[in-house]
Amino acid sequence: MWGSLPTAALVAGFLAAGGVIFICGLRMTGLADKLADRTGLGEAIAGAVLLGAATSLGGTVVSITAALDGRASLAFSNSVGGIAAQTVFLAVADMFYRRINLEHAGADLGNVFQGLVLIVLLTLPFVAMTTPEVTMWAIHPVSFAILLVYGSGLLAGRTVRKAPMWTPTRTKETRPDRPDDEDAESRADSTGRLFLTFGLLMLLMGTSGYAIAKIASELSDRMQISETVVGALATAVVTSLPELVTTVAAVRRGALQLAIGGIIGGNTFDTLFLVASDVAYRDGSLYHAVGDQDYFWIVAALLMTGILTAGLILRQREGPGKIGIESILLLLVYAGAVATQFIVGGV
Repeated sequence: MWGSLPTAALVAGFLAAGGVIFICGLRMTGLADKLADRTGLGEAIAGAVLLGAATSLGGTVVSITAALDGRASLAFSNSVGGIAAQTVFLAVADMFYRRINLEHAGADLGNVFQGLVLIVLLTLPFVAMTTPEVTMWAIHPVSFAILLVYGSGLLAGRTVRKAPMWTPTRTKETRPDRPDDEDAESRADSTGRLFLTFGLLMLLMGTSGYAIAKIASELSDRMQISETVVGALATAVVTSLPELVTTVAAVRRGALQLAIGGIIGGNTFDTLFLVASDVAYRDGSLYHAVGDQDYFWIVAALLMTGILTAGLILRQREGPGKIGIESILLLLVYAGAVATQFIVGGV
């Protein structure tokens, strides 16, 4: 089907599918915030679970589809490239919060903890790379470890939120997570209806993700562009657009914990792309089927996550133009990673 279409039609289809993901992401922010208040999860947990998982659905489908087609590099780089892109989106959102450094105002222990969990998750693929290619049902044991760490991190994160052993120092600029007052029209929507709408938006995003994966694979072959470049800088960025939209929208609405939690939670969820891709990839271990260029994006994501987590702990009050120094570093690291990809990896 895709091979019979002209290149212009494929590019148009790629952009259209990205547009669907973009629009769905706009709608999901408000829904996630309302559900956070109604279910009592709190903005940080809702960002990690509801918003993070849902807005990552398009990328999940891209990685699974690519892995089923035997395109290991596209599946792998789409996952880890998305983590790097989404982290830099938080630096962009910091520019929209003019009062003070975003990481200072949105202090939340749950987000700090999830950042540390993400660092652990990002190191696990290196364990696979540096050990023999041993699989069970063509699945590497590291994939099971990622699932275990992810699940344990969610449970521990809930404990951290419910019974913290320490809390961020409150300042006049700290914006605590308080339930919003819903208007009469919003209260008329039942919680079940909110979840149903959320689910339908996820379905649309998943369908769009499938189309993006197929089109990206065809364009990579036709234009002879590296799958790593396509995955890390095309499909990853397009399917991550909801995170950019939802993060900026959440910041502008004052839901700072939701914004930060959505990025870190989405990134944590994106490590599960690797698990799903390893299961879908039937030719052995996914971690051994990819190359150094693909692992380069894990290095970038690890470095950026470390900078972000340090920024959440440091909580700098002022920076150049009230943007935190960690945001400036995130922008520089991502720009350097993109430049390195084109210079070393080629197109």
